[in-house]
Amino acid sequence: MIDEKLALLRSHRNNIGRYRRLLETELTEFERQFIERRLSEERSAMEKIAAVTFPLSLQIPVGAISGTSIPETASVRG
Repeated sequence: MIDEKLALLRSHRNNIGRYRRLLETELTEFERQFIERRLSEERSAMEKIAAVTFPLSLQIPVGAISGTSIPETASVRG
């Protein structure tokens, strides 16, 4: 089960990379809109799978993230 989810994540990651490379090429406005929509769909699908596969929620001090010493915490989903 986890292997299947990891394979899906890899597939979405590869598709995202492919779409990013395509956006760096010369495209018509229609093609660009289509690829941007597909890129958004791939990112959304990847986020959903990752949230289900790795439902871990961590409490990380904000200062640790930004390099400052703010005592607040931020919730980060893995």
